Amino acid sequence: MYDRIRALREDADLKQKNLAEVLNIRQPTYSDYVRGNLNVPAPALIALARFYHTSVDYILGLADIREPYPRHEEKGERQWIEITP
Repeated sequence: MYDRIRALREDADLKQKNLAEVLNIRQPTYSDYVRGNLNVPAPALIALARFYHTSVDYILGLADIREPYPRHEEKGERQWIEITP
């Protein structure tokens, strides 16, 4: 995950300070996220995924496709996915 966060930033040619501003945190906090010294909170992961137009799964390393998932919500209705073991 940390390598992906760093790679996304570098690919966008941005500095840690820029991403810290996007996340409304201090640069040292962002640096701690990237180094793995702090867990990245879910709202920050979501904000990063939206900023980079990707999925949280991609950032976490659970998916190799960078494109975000399509949204399935229509007029407040949620699509439920049945999970079977």
